[in-house]
Amino acid sequence: MQSHDVDYKILGNDIQVLEVELDPNETVVAEAGAMVYMSEAIAFETKMGDGSEPNQSIMGKLFSAGTRLITGESLFMTHFTNRGSYGKAHVAFSAPYPGTIIPLDLRSLPQGLIVQKDGFLAAAKGTKISLHFNQKLGAGLFAGEGFILQKITGDGKAFVHAGGTIIEKRLNNELLRVDTGCVVAFEPGIDFSIARAGGLKSMIFGGEGLLLATLQGTGRVWLQSMPVKKLIQALAPNGGNAQKESGGILGRMVGGILDE
Repeated sequence: MQSHDVDYKILGNDIQVLEVELDPNETVVAEAGAMVYMSEAIAFETKMGDGSEPNQSIMGKLFSAGTRLITGESLFMTHFTNRGSYGKAHVAFSAPYPGTIIPLDLRSLPQGLIVQKDGFLAAAKGTKISLHFNQKLGAGLFAGEGFILQKITGDGKAFVHAGGTIIEKRLNNELLRVDTGCVVAFEPGIDFSIARAGGLKSMIFGGEGLLLATLQGTGRVWLQSMPVKKLIQALAPNGGNAQKESGGILGRMVGGILDE
C-alpha cells in the first residue's frame, strides 16, 4: 500500500510537538494517547493494526495486535483522518516524556528501520509497524534489553521519539559501544548485540550498568542522551544521590578489596 503523503512541522526544542497537516481524506496513524490537539475536520478511529494491510483477515489483525502487546505498546492504534471537504486540517502529537522527535522519510530507507520498542510516535497511513526479534542470544537473556524491537517500513513519512538530545552516527564497517538504553534506532545493516561492561569492579561500581550494547557494521545509528529509565532514576527521591554514593564510598571500599 502506498503511504499517504503528509506534511508536518516540529514545534519546540526540548519538549517537542509534532504537527501533521492533512489534505482531505489523508490519514496519519499514531500511538494511543499521543494526540495533543486537532482541527474540527479531523475524525479519529481506534483500530487494531496500522492499516498498511486493509485486506488483512481478522486473525491477521489479532496476530498483529498481539505482537504489539509483546513490545509493551497498546493493543490499538489511532487513525486520524481529515474528513473535511475543502482545505487542510491539522493534528498534533507528543510523546509521554521530554525529548526530541526524529522525522524519517522511509523512501530513503528501502530496508526499513529498526526502532526501540517504545520509540514509534506516528506515521503516514500505509506505513507498516511490525515486531522485530534480535537474534543475538545475549540480547535475549539479559532483561530483554534490545531483544524485542519494532521494524518500520514503507514509502512515506514516519516519526520516532527519543529522550534528550539525538545523536546520529554513520558507521562504515565500524564498532560502537553504547549504553543499552541509549539506542533509539538503526538501519538493518547494523549488527546489534549485548556485551558485558568490562571487569567485575567496573560492572558493579562503574555506574554504567552491567551490560553495553554493541553496534557494528555499515549504516546509520540514532542515539538518545536521556533514555526514560535514566529520567525516572533522576526524578526518584534520592535516586541520583544513592547511585553516586554506591559508586563512590562503597565503590572505593570494595574496589580496594578487589584490587588486593
